[in-house]
Amino acid sequence: MKKLIILLTVALSFVSCSIKEKPEFLRVDNIKVDDSNSKYITLTADAYFLNKNDISGELKTDEIKVFVNNNQMATVTTESFKVPAKKEFSIPLSANVPTDSLLSNKNLSGLLGSLLTQKMTVQYKGQIKYKVFGFSHTYDVDKTEDIKIKF
Repeated sequence: MKKLIILLTVALSFVSCSIKEKPEFLRVDNIKVDDSNSKYITLTADAYFLNKNDISGELKTDEIKVFVNNNQMATVTTESFKVPAKKEFSIPLSANVPTDSLLSNKNLSGLLGSLLTQKMTVQYKGQIKYKVFGFSHTYDVDKTEDIKIKF
């Protein structure tokens, strides 16, 4: 009898804390050059979400590619992120672009154009994966922005 009561309590807890819907992907914003040195340029952006559920989950960003002037230069590398329950939140998307790849032959014309206009086109493209209790969902990310470069 005690086992039945415990089982019903656990089942009721899961029903009351159910997953109503997947977190809503809002946008990617704030693309900028965060740091630069002789080896790398660090590009950052923020991905914004709204989780209306009572249960948190986990986001993974392993599949996002970073393009500079239409050439793939890096991949976002981050740890997985815990999704807070019933809250709007953002996760950072950071990538290190090797400076020698910006100076390669395939990117030389884009680099010259960037030097003249003092802008470069940065695109974050790929997928963010959400997981909770065996349920998963994939969000497509495709955000392009012209950012100013300072000399």
